[in-house]
Amino acid sequence: MTRRNARVVSLGRRWDGAQELVVEIDPTAADAPPPGPVRALAYPALVGDPRPGDTVLLNTTALDRGLGTGGYALVVAVHPTDGTTAPAPDGTVRGAGHLVKARYTPLQTMVLGVDEQESPHHDLLRDADDLHAMPVVVADLHSALPAIIAGARHAAAEHGRPAPRIAYVMTDGGALPAWFSRTVSGLRDAGWLETCITVGQAFGGDLEAVSIHSGLLAAHLVTGADLTIVAQGPGNLGTGTRWGFSGTTAGEALNATSTLGGHPVASLRISGADPRPRHLGISHHSLTAYGRVALRPADVVVPVLAGAPDAFSTSGQDPRTLDTLVHEQATTLATCPAQHQLVTLDATPALAASLAHTPVGLSTMGRGLAEDPAAFLAAALAGVHAVTLQG
Repeated sequence: MTRRNARVVSLGRRWDGAQELVVEIDPTAADAPPPGPVRALAYPALVGDPRPGDTVLLNTTALDRGLGTGGYALVVAVHPTDGTTAPAPDGTVRGAGHLVKARYTPLQTMVLGVDEQESPHHDLLRDADDLHAMPVVVADLHSALPAIIAGARHAAAEHGRPAPRIAYVMTDGGALPAWFSRTVSGLRDAGWLETCITVGQAFGGDLEAVSIHSGLLAAHLVTGADLTIVAQGPGNLGTGTRWGFSGTTAGEALNATSTLGGHPVASLRISGADPRPRHLGISHHSLTAYGRVALRPADVVVPVLAGAPDAFSTSGQDPRTLDTLVHEQATTLATCPAQHQLVTLDATPALAASLAHTPVGLSTMGRGLAEDPAAFLAAALAGVHAVTLQG
């Protein structure tokens, strides 16, 4: 861990659970970077609320190496100018709960699990074992979340139904704190997302659960979700190898959904703009997670992108050529061990238009809707299909 002391210059944006800062790193350190402002991020529930003038201890490991974390240094501790300890936002210490997340790290945190004995939902979940065919859309990347919801809401409106009540189960393949996601915060504020449930080592959701299984059961029984979306948090770890990527959990989530009697729906990771051949058309991440990790059948939604040609007008891509590639790649998922059901759906101009009006920005691997429309249309169609499965 690379640690540096810094002084808080100013506060930036704030959203659920997170506070942006501008800091100046101590220039007297032997290996100090060139002077200048640095963006940092604090989770007040863990480290307290920083204020201008405070000294903060930063973890700059990923930032120094030019890796992810959204370009942030991360605050490990806050030392107020008056020498006291920075209080949590409400000045209290959480008393209930015995689930430890980010276990055995310096920032391990204790939370109240939705199904543990101190929870008001313990009796409801103690012997729970059935999702009663609740549709569960599984995606590899966090960036698919708003597009799936947009598709679900669009389909509901077209069928004259109210907008579905949607829960998001966030796995621990990417960011561990749900607070890191401005997407989750924005979707919740807009009323598009009912709740966020963090599972595994992930934490900071509206509800905390030990596993994908208990998280799905909480979504169904506690939240009353009409449909649930499972995906990792922001950030995706990959090594350019067949098995070395964090999205393998997408296949495990399909297995969990099927085991519990839910209706699993696989959202394909598709791109018409990624320069890496292994991610062009259907990403090898989807082909591996759904074709090799998933052992139970799911509905795999295969888009017909040529149905919304105007969506590709600024991308320079031919949707018909992309359709040919995608449909050829998808055939392997019908003959893999799980023998998935391929569900072919047409993208429509109306669906494409709905993606342009999401309450949060659409971005995947640094590309927006105009640059890579296929990525978001494919995810949206998974949401469309999930709504058709509702009773």
